[in-house]
Amino acid sequence: MPKTDTILSTKSLHYFLQLIDTMNYTQAAQILGITQPALTQQIKKIEHAIGTPLFGQMGKKLYLTEAGKQLQTGAIKLLGTINSVVNDIQEFTQADKGNISIGVLDSVSSELLRKFLIRFNQQSPDITINVCYFNRKDLWYNLDNNLIDFGLFYVPANIKKSQVNLHNQYEYMQICEDRLTVLTHDHELEAGKAYSFSKFMDKKWVAYPDNFYLTQLMKEKFGSKINAKNGMKVPLSFSSTEQLVETAEETSYDTFVSSSYYQLHKSEINLTPVYIEGTPEYSVSIIYRKGKIDVPRIKSILTELKKFLDE
Repeated sequence: MPKTDTILSTKSLHYFLQLIDTMNYTQAAQILGITQPALTQQIKKIEHAIGTPLFGQMGKKLYLTEAGKQLQTGAIKLLGTINSVVNDIQEFTQADKGNISIGVLDSVSSELLRKFLIRFNQQSPDITINVCYFNRKDLWYNLDNNLIDFGLFYVPANIKKSQVNLHNQYEYMQICEDRLTVLTHDHELEAGKAYSFSKFMDKKWVAYPDNFYLTQLMKEKFGSKINAKNGMKVPLSFSSTEQLVETAEETSYDTFVSSSYYQLHKSEINLTPVYIEGTPEYSVSIIYRKGKIDVPRIKSILTELKKFLDE
């Protein structure tokens, strides 16, 4: 008996399934671009390999035998698996196809990223991009577990001290330098100027939740405790920057955002933007696991992003 691994090839199974679609040797052969005798011979080889007929005939009409039905089910699964594997390989090796998953820190202003993704989509329409927003803990979890391809983070200027293992496990690309910006109701303060921390001691704040990076920067100034007697007074907090600013404008409370967010939305904001002296510097950066750059589509999007930022 001929070996099934030489007879049951992807080509022969494709011929078999095409004959099932038409139940007509002549039509199937025409669709496949081969002669009818060649198709007949291929089907007979399969039947000989498995030892039983796949098709029966009633008058001029073909029908599938029970063995044929079983082989049909197996052939569909097998070819589906092969096609899936090939697609996965092509997605890994091709720069213009596949999926890219991006995680964004929920307090980061991602308008620049959004504008870039529109352009990138026009250049590479066969790449599907999914953007999700996370708090810092969940963003790191998704990055660590390879659930996203890269993340958009706030990165402290002293990155080597604050992220000890970053250079061992990850690469990063700076998007822009950023700065904590206070939005105040105090019109005696001049926009764009930096003031001593003492100017802000007695103010009440609308703030991000306690675990957000910008809130942690403020806590470094006020001390670790929020709403303590001598700490930072935060009657209201929101994870949404838009809600943060709107609430500050509708109350007497001050707030703080990233400079990049303010620059993008300053025409909509009526509060005065100022800075606190000595606030640590940071940047908005793309962070990705080492090795991700070897995936062509990841290399392609990061290369195009750098061009976009240079422009």
